[in-house]
Amino acid sequence: MSLNELRDKAYRNAVTHGFHNKELSNEHCLCLVISELMEAVEADRKGKRADRESFKSSYENEEPHYNADFKYSFEKYIKGCVGDELADACIRLFDLCGLRKIDINDFTEEMIYEATESCNGETFTESIYAISTIPVRYEYEYGYSFEKQVKSMLLGIIGFANYTGIDLLWHINQKMRYNELRENKHGKRY
Repeated sequence: MSLNELRDKAYRNAVTHGFHNKELSNEHCLCLVISELMEAVEADRKGKRADRESFKSSYENEEPHYNADFKYSFEKYIKGCVGDELADACIRLFDLCGLRKIDINDFTEEMIYEATESCNGETFTESIYAISTIPVRYEYEYGYSFEKQVKSMLLGIIGFANYTGIDLLWHINQKMRYNELRENKHGKRY
């Protein structure tokens, strides 16, 4: 699945679940992305990692695959882990790109390699801080457009996940499926 296909899927699901019932500012949307990145920091501080083996044995290896079983297994073995929170940040960026009609060309291997290498010598929190501050730094230091800021955040998360050995695409796909099963606005005000 291409990044634009993930964008479209995330945006459709957000619309279906009431997240776009009123106009939202770019700052509002970016703040929610940053909040997901901060949740990834908290998950790392608590040592929360996905238990994919238990998830696989409790759900993926069982037939038939029921939504209730998926939701239970996801909540027990995946939800709230570092990969899940990074996936949330990406999904919010995909949604924002859908809302603003931003085309996300798939990143080249070289771009991903450079984003991965940029994490060398940084702690988990330093890398997340660097990603979180991209909109401000890139606007004022480099004059990047909003579109380029959003794409740079997404690339930063992909590179960071790659650096830390997290299968981000797997987490994104699981979280998107989970989000499809949730209530309006996921039970929150916004």
